[in-house]
Amino acid sequence: MKTGVTNREIWRIAYPIMLGNLAQTVITFTDTAFLGHLGTIELSASMMAGLFYYVFTTLAMGFAVGIQIFIARRFGESNRQKIGVIFEHGALFVLALGILLLGFLLFFSEGLMRIIIESENICAASMDYLRIRRFGIVFVVFNFLFRSFYVGISNTKVITYSTILMAVVNIFFDWCLIFGNCGLPEMGVGGAACASLLAEITAFGFFWIYTFFTIPHEEYGMFRWHRLQPKLMGDILKVAFPCMIQRLFSFGAWFAFFILIEKMGETAIGVSSVVRSTYMILIIPSFAFAATANTLTSRIIGEGKSDEVMAMLRKVVKNGVLCSLVLAVLTAIFPDVVLRIYTDDLGLVSAAVPSVWVVCVATVLGAVGMVYFEAVSGTGNTTAAMALEFGVLIAYVFYVFLTTRTSTIGSVWTAEWFYNIVIGIISFLYIWKADWRKRVI
Repeated sequence: MKTGVTNREIWRIAYPIMLGNLAQTVITFTDTAFLGHLGTIELSASMMAGLFYYVFTTLAMGFAVGIQIFIARRFGESNRQKIGVIFEHGALFVLALGILLLGFLLFFSEGLMRIIIESENICAASMDYLRIRRFGIVFVVFNFLFRSFYVGISNTKVITYSTILMAVVNIFFDWCLIFGNCGLPEMGVGGAACASLLAEITAFGFFWIYTFFTIPHEEYGMFRWHRLQPKLMGDILKVAFPCMIQRLFSFGAWFAFFILIEKMGETAIGVSSVVRSTYMILIIPSFAFAATANTLTSRIIGEGKSDEVMAMLRKVVKNGVLCSLVLAVLTAIFPDVVLRIYTDDLGLVSAAVPSVWVVCVATVLGAVGMVYFEAVSGTGNTTAAMALEFGVLIAYVFYVFLTTRTSTIGSVWTAEWFYNIVIGIISFLYIWKADWRKRVI
């Protein structure tokens, strides 16, 4: 069956999301690019501490996906008054979640990092980064909530503005605080953490101001006190909680990937630091088109056009693959040029090239697998999505465990091929064969 969703509409949603996904990636990219010129220890420390931090933010990210599904469904039903109520309930939840996560990071992060990281040098530098960066989690949880709101109503241009603002703030303060420019103290790794914190606070303030002055309060029921509705909060959590656990599993497995690599030695983790930053740039389109598939799936179901979902997904996959292919081919042809952004160490660059080629292939595979997987959540059956990914991640971590003991670092990165292929096939079969069309949320 054909779909009424056009390529233009897909890009209208996906393009700003790409820039929105770039928000956190820009922080990783700039931190890696600046710290890579200080040394391998600093580079590895910022990556390990950053990943540890992001594992906790995934709970807010997962909750935001649940909110996005609800908002997109109400938007498709033209029930916009309900959107403000949903957003308010989401804001109360992420406030409590942010405070809880900050408390955990304050009291337990140092002990956990000492257990996880074998290298004393990397562990010490990681804590220099995390002691500052962890205070940003209260702002990050709200930033995720705002992005889910704008993706859900298919008005994503604000994400572009927030990303540009974050990038400018982060780059400027990285340059100032890492190296001690503009009369500011030279803080090294701690300077990168401080710059990232300031960027997150800036985005938080921008989202609130933009939303207050541009979103029609009456139409969307925004910025007014609504009576707390336990049933609505329960319905939201019923959809969002599996997303939270799923994201926690997903990023937890990603963190485990680097923990296992760190045990291969400081050179291996240094190589993976620059490869990871390259990969995170390459898969921005995949994440964007996956988020587009999620919101369009939920919206189309809300419009009563469930039979168009498969046709829409094929169109999203086509656009995602073409976009990802361009980035992957250019990177594969000029890997040295890309890697020299992060480090002047020619030995590190040479050692990282084979892994970069591996992630170039993974990028194209992810443009297919991620779209179908996010569509599973878009149907509203987030429990199925959680169970699906949990099974794949167990196999993924086992694959990484074996390759870190028997293979080169490039071979370890083929775990990304394994993940994207398996999750894509299983998700496609679910969308094709499972009975999800009559699910009500």
